[in-house]
Amino acid sequence: MVTPAEKLAFALLAAFAFAFAYGGFERVARAVAAGARGGTDRTRDLPRRIGAAVVTTLAQRTTFRDRPWVGVAHAAVFYGFVFYLLVNLVDAAVGLLPPAWTAWVHGPWAGPYRLAADLFSVAVLLGVAALLARRFLRRDPALAPDVALHEDAAAGGVRRDSALVGGFILLHVGMRLTGEGFFLAAEGHADAWQPFASAVAGAVGHDPSRIVGWHVAWWGALGSILVFLPYFPRSKHLHLIAAPVNFALARRDADGTPTSTGTLEPLDLEDETRETFGAAYLEELPYAQILDAYACIQCHRCTDACPAHATGKALSPSALEINKRYELRLHAGALAEGGGTPRPLLAYALDEEQIWACTTCGACIDACPVGNEPMLDIVDMRRERVLMEGAFPDDLQSAFRGMERTGNPWGLGHDARMAWAEPLAEAGLEVPTVETDPDFEVLFWVGCAGAYDATAQETTRAMARILDHAGVRYAVLGKGERCTGDPARRAGNEYLYYQLASENVATLDAALAQDLLDEAAPKRVVTACAHCYNALLNDYPQLGGTYDVVHHTELLDELVRAGRLPPLDLGGGTTYHDPCYLGRHNGVFDAPRDVLASGGGEVQEMPRSKGHGFCCGAGGAQFWKEEEAGDGAVADARMREARDTGADTVAVACPFCASMLGSSGVAAEDDAPEVVDVAVLYDRSLRAIGERLRA
Repeated sequence: MVTPAEKLAFALLAAFAFAFAYGGFERVARAVAAGARGGTDRTRDLPRRIGAAVVTTLAQRTTFRDRPWVGVAHAAVFYGFVFYLLVNLVDAAVGLLPPAWTAWVHGPWAGPYRLAADLFSVAVLLGVAALLARRFLRRDPALAPDVALHEDAAAGGVRRDSALVGGFILLHVGMRLTGEGFFLAAEGHADAWQPFASAVAGAVGHDPSRIVGWHVAWWGALGSILVFLPYFPRSKHLHLIAAPVNFALARRDADGTPTSTGTLEPLDLEDETRETFGAAYLEELPYAQILDAYACIQCHRCTDACPAHATGKALSPSALEINKRYELRLHAGALAEGGGTPRPLLAYALDEEQIWACTTCGACIDACPVGNEPMLDIVDMRRERVLMEGAFPDDLQSAFRGMERTGNPWGLGHDARMAWAEPLAEAGLEVPTVETDPDFEVLFWVGCAGAYDATAQETTRAMARILDHAGVRYAVLGKGERCTGDPARRAGNEYLYYQLASENVATLDAALAQDLLDEAAPKRVVTACAHCYNALLNDYPQLGGTYDVVHHTELLDELVRAGRLPPLDLGGGTTYHDPCYLGRHNGVFDAPRDVLASGGGEVQEMPRSKGHGFCCGAGGAQFWKEEEAGDGAVADARMREARDTGADTVAVACPFCASMLGSSGVAAEDDAPEVVDVAVLYDRSLRAIGERLRA
């Protein structure tokens, strides 16, 4: 137990520390609360959210992805600190309460507690030492990518903050371990339950006077917490609190399942009280996206995963969050008092070129170990540029105009929407429409690419032949289709998206309406476009259009499994490219692979596949504009990976992936594999089977 004078000093220091810390935490909470409202209700079913957040936090599984050894070091620190919540309470009690009240700590039945405290102390020290060595001695490039940082961060703020946090942990835990050693030395014996503390005791020598060392270490361990507390809300260590809150406020659907990363937050364009749309300033971002800045651990995993950054573009999702955080350090007080930040986001967070380099692939969200969503910030910044300033790349003007005037970003005549079906009609296969066959079971959503792009038309015709062969009763909307609005929405033109999507929802509702007395299965929508799939599945329910949507590879897989289609005769070596809007955003990984392997063929995986798949470069309306300057095109980087597998064919499941990869510079090389949609490969297989039967 410490002396009465020490108790008084500790009480005074604690009062000041908690008062200043409380002010800091309150300022952070009020700054976050100053963010915009609307969109997804992130507090619905809060008890279950909190439970899920606790499980996610304790599991620490997100920290092990991609960087397992770093994950081990971080987990050692994290679990040690979780246990140290108890250790610090016990140590405070030992120092401040009468010895008779805390004698149990040194008794035999508390041995397991002492062993855990001893082992966790060493684990934390080793973990922090490894992480500090990685940053300051080894200077891991992953922790310092070449990105544009806020002036305070670039001036050494990140390294200084890391040093302060790391130094505090080493001091706090190191002094606690040392204090236990001095206590054992003063008692004159070792403790089998504390092997490391006993080693310290043996090193300093057993002597009652060693109790002075325990007093010093007690102050070093617990006093360091009180000294650090006021700085805590300003440090990166705040992620210990912000990250679990971030998990609890994660976007979830009405049934409690995580919202697809392909779902954007809706804008209420009919709200007459709103003066702005999108985000020009920090406080105009939704509050959960302001919280992202405090949750960020500055690990740059999102930047590592970003296809734009990987190909030399200036975009860095981690820089966005770090820059927001450092601007908040300057102006959180103003936000907390109801004011605003003086500088627009484009002045320090990201610049104009960077926000238009994003492909909205969602890799940054998937890679983040604390649940941040920098992609949503970028879309909100695009919305402000388009809706409020009319400022966007010139290349997008023709796509916007085409969608507005003719219902497709190519700007081609609406009368030509069914031109893709003419070769089929000439061959004797009439494609049914909802007018000619209203009793269809599957509505085939062709999409703009499937209707107008020459390569994608091959996929559309292949699907029509496959559906006919399988005896699927299907129909198309024909000239009733309009662009889903996906390119407009991802480019920030929410108003144009709203017009297109609202018209499509009305059309789909009419086409898919069923007699209430009809007990047949609900009509489904199938599409061969990953972007249409995502829009129909995730965006349209926000406008009241909820449908049973399947991707064409899912339907093919279903038909093969049901025996309505024969297995695919794959032939030569094939690798599969995961479309971001099918795979990462919506978790459809197995169906296309199962179709390709249904006949016993082997799919050769690229190094980055499934959830870690690499973008083709088309998303986020990139298909309709020139790619930003960098070290090369995103599509070229992906095609090099495909070529290096040695496969003859790159199977794709999205017309935009097919176009980007198929028209890349690498695709023009002699040893490049052929880029083919899964449906086209299947159609070829069907034809080959037919020819063999006829022979």
